[in-house]
Amino acid sequence: MIKLDDIREPVKLELKEFNKRFKSSISSNIPLLNLVTSYVLRRKGKQMRPLFVFLCSKMTGEITESTYNAAALIELMHTATLVHDDVVDDSNERRGNFSVKAIWNSKVAVLLGDYLLAKGLLLAVEHKDYDLLEIASNASREMSEGELLQLQKSRNLNIDLDTYYDVIRKKTAALIASCTASGAKSSGASQEIVDKAYNLGINIGMAFQIKDDLFDYQAPGLTGKPTGNDIKEKKITLPLIFALNQAEPRHSKEIIRKIKRGNRSQEVVNEVVLFVKEKGGIEMASKKMHDFKQAALNELDTFPDTPARNSLKNLVEFTVSRNK
Repeated sequence: MIKLDDIREPVKLELKEFNKRFKSSISSNIPLLNLVTSYVLRRKGKQMRPLFVFLCSKMTGEITESTYNAAALIELMHTATLVHDDVVDDSNERRGNFSVKAIWNSKVAVLLGDYLLAKGLLLAVEHKDYDLLEIASNASREMSEGELLQLQKSRNLNIDLDTYYDVIRKKTAALIASCTASGAKSSGASQEIVDKAYNLGINIGMAFQIKDDLFDYQAPGLTGKPTGNDIKEKKITLPLIFALNQAEPRHSKEIIRKIKRGNRSQEVVNEVVLFVKEKGGIEMASKKMHDFKQAALNELDTFPDTPARNSLKNLVEFTVSRNK
């Protein structure tokens, strides 16, 4: 099993320095703000996004001050998005802990998200890293478009394959692509290399999101994500889309109708999970995930063979083999 500590090895010192800088960058003279940001920092996840930034920077050149700024900008933007998402989704939990919205309230959560976004923008402007700001801003726009597109399609549960791929490219892959592209940009790489790094991130992000979708069909207790959560929230993801396309139109309409009227029923979730398994939806989605993974590995093969590139290859493998 690939370990994240081994993947981090080529940029271990830089990540340690980054964590110190990041904590300092969000400090404030407002006690409540410091309390909330401290809570968020103590519950940070695997920090995959800064890892992508630093590894891409080292693979394409040298880690610079702009690399630290790029990693901080994207991490600030990502954290703000998570805090805002908990308000939008009315969620009281984040990574097994209480969300900011649950402990304080929605108003504090929204204002915290706004503060983090503002700090990211100021960081880029103060250091005149306008190219990095452009990359991150485009990712933020695409993420908002993806969420709104998914909301629009979820109302009628009429999402098709092309729309699904468009949604996850915008919602998830665009952010990872901003990590890989800004990492390359911060190292002084040419625009051609930056574009290649962006495409690399898109393929990684697509595989990453499909892996998340597959968690919904895992047996209880195997992952950190509740089984059937997407189904309960009436989100149509890749395993279900594939299964619906394989079934008779009459059967597909019946499944869609039950999801619409399910009211978060576990009985409906169990029926949909069984339907997806019987129609081969999980196998087909897994194959597509591995296709995107392979596309990312093929892209990596065009870069020089370095410890950073090898770690990125392992990080790609990690995204599709993780269990939460």
